[in-house]
Amino acid sequence: MSDQSPAADKVSLRATARLRRREFVTALDPFAHRFAFKAMPSPLARGLADAHVVALYMGLDDEAPAQRLAPQLLAMGKVVALPRVLDRLGGMDFLAWNGDDTLVPGLYGTSHPGAASAPVSPDAIMAPLVAFDRAMNRLGQGGGYYDRAFARFPDALRIGMGWSVQELEAVPADPWDLPLHMILTEVEMIEGTEA
Repeated sequence: MSDQSPAADKVSLRATARLRRREFVTALDPFAHRFAFKAMPSPLARGLADAHVVALYMGLDDEAPAQRLAPQLLAMGKVVALPRVLDRLGGMDFLAWNGDDTLVPGLYGTSHPGAASAPVSPDAIMAPLVAFDRAMNRLGQGGGYYDRAFARFPDALRIGMGWSVQELEAVPADPWDLPLHMILTEVEMIEGTEA
């Protein structure tokens, strides 16, 4: 039995998961990396069939690059949005993005559409993962931005994106953590029972 608190466990898990992710991406064949996440699996396309607005994110460093799905989503007639971090307290909204718009720098090294883009309400939110498990729990960066977004848009489909190496046997979940509906990795699409 661990004498660490759940928060300390999450900090330790994040450090381990980030290292595994970094080592995996560094060792990944450049060709395989370039084509990862460019094809939309059929289960994901079906899950997004009724969604009008799909929120992606611009992958940072070794995160799974969600932005690679934008061309397919736009071709499906979806409005694509990117998150805009509003403050350091977990505030975030989503701005429409056509895939070609110039992005402006945001907090924490993020990028988002400029002031001309209007905030939108997503029907599906793709979130970056630090780690995940088969129970559809996610471990994020720790700032609570996506937790708050999921709570703000409770009917939105929650989709995590990460590399297969980020899977853990179990991710600790707090009572306020909402499970994901789907998880997309470079090798598979994992669907929850409520998807």
